[in-house]
Amino acid sequence: MGSVSFDVVPIISHRPSPGSIYRSPKIYAKLRPEMNSENASADAISTIWKHSYKGGKWRTCTNRSSGGLLDTNGYIYIEANGGLNQQRTSICNAVAVAGYLNATLVIPNFHFHSIWRDPSKFKDIYDEDYFISTLENDVRVVNKVPAYIMERFDQNMNNVYNFRIKAWSPIQYYRDAVLPRLLEEKFIRISPFANRLSFDAPPAVQRLRCFANYEALRFSSAILTLGETLVARMKDRSASNGGKYISVHLRFEEDMVAFSCCIYDGGEEEIADMKVARERGWKGKFTKRGRVIRPGAIRINGKCPLTPLEVGLMLRGMGFNRSTYIYLASGKIYNAERNMAPLLEMFPNLQTKEILASNAELAPFKNYSSRMAAIDYTVCVHSEVFVTTQGGNFPHFLMGHRRYLYGGHSKTIKPDKRKLALLLDNPNIGWRSFKRQMLNMRSHSDSKGYELKRPNDSIYMFPCPDCMCRSNKSEVSRSSSATRSAWIKSYYYGCFSYPTF
Repeated sequence: MGSVSFDVVPIISHRPSPGSIYRSPKIYAKLRPEMNSENASADAISTIWKHSYKGGKWRTCTNRSSGGLLDTNGYIYIEANGGLNQQRTSICNAVAVAGYLNATLVIPNFHFHSIWRDPSKFKDIYDEDYFISTLENDVRVVNKVPAYIMERFDQNMNNVYNFRIKAWSPIQYYRDAVLPRLLEEKFIRISPFANRLSFDAPPAVQRLRCFANYEALRFSSAILTLGETLVARMKDRSASNGGKYISVHLRFEEDMVAFSCCIYDGGEEEIADMKVARERGWKGKFTKRGRVIRPGAIRINGKCPLTPLEVGLMLRGMGFNRSTYIYLASGKIYNAERNMAPLLEMFPNLQTKEILASNAELAPFKNYSSRMAAIDYTVCVHSEVFVTTQGGNFPHFLMGHRRYLYGGHSKTIKPDKRKLALLLDNPNIGWRSFKRQMLNMRSHSDSKGYELKRPNDSIYMFPCPDCMCRSNKSEVSRSSSATRSAWIKSYYYGCFSYPTF
């Protein structure tokens, strides 16, 4: 039969799937000449939001609770874990649970997290007195457990019964399992408490969540003062655009890049940096036996954090020109000098809190990640356009808060990162074609600005209809500027109230 030499057997080479390789710098080099030569004098920021909701706009509901509270069934102490907005989830859920059980809520304790490493207490981030007084007709809140209660437990919190509650537990579980123990002990702990209450809850529970999030939780005076100062400076600098600016939540910090397991264009140095960062932050999580990591598949599925270059290309494609003012909400960007250069080239008017504020103004907040995030949150919530690039609690809360402030529309660009991965891996793409795709993506974000909450959606991302009411035709016809002013005023001074249980 003869024999075949292995020398003549063809070698089958593997071709990477479209979108699996980070080629954005090459695409940028190809598109840059035509992008820069384009006559884009008009900035898209003044015309971006065109979509109208057929059901009309939404407004904040202003009915106040005037009834008194029944005698308390006991005290609940929770420990909120995670970063700024995961803690915020815990606080709002705790208010809802305490109201449902007719319990007194002790000001939540913040767990010190190995990633965020922020020792801040509740009063360092939020206005504690305002929180307590705003909720006084709905839920009792105290900043410490009475001494006579602690005597029963020898003044030792470790002696207090701690409930270990499953994630997304229904409110009925608290009635059936937690309430009996509360009535018996008069004081219970729930730790940890992040995401321990399902989003599918009765209207009265949802309303307490809304009230806590949008009315009772106000940042501390120090954070609020600096945040409002930076907002004023952003509006002043963007006066040529009517005081309108874009805010971008850029998640390209070292820990975020490491956790994503995506590969960019930093070569061996980047690979080594990411290995060190993963081991430092997650100690063996990514090197477990049998675990397979496929960076190409992660990119194709739209799970890779957008680089500053990709964010710049996307925004230029959406019609925002070089004169646009951008506020960048971010931690320390990985390899910032190299990675930020293309974004700064495309948008030279890019600002950060470090640029807008003096060292003396920022000094009280440095080394406190949650306080710095709260400043970013304040500046982002007032921007004309908010751009989310990687998901997470920060953008989800912001999208919901912006819906609450701006008549139900989130005014948020949420890019299709799967489509972006394909477009930025296409060597044949031209500027006109790329721009057409970006304008379609921008239009899609506009049309999705109005979204109603489905049963298992986050109430903090979708406040309609649980936290808001439909506007009637006469209300819709009011001046948009006056309406916005009223909404923003309600955010700072509170106008909600909800029925007691």
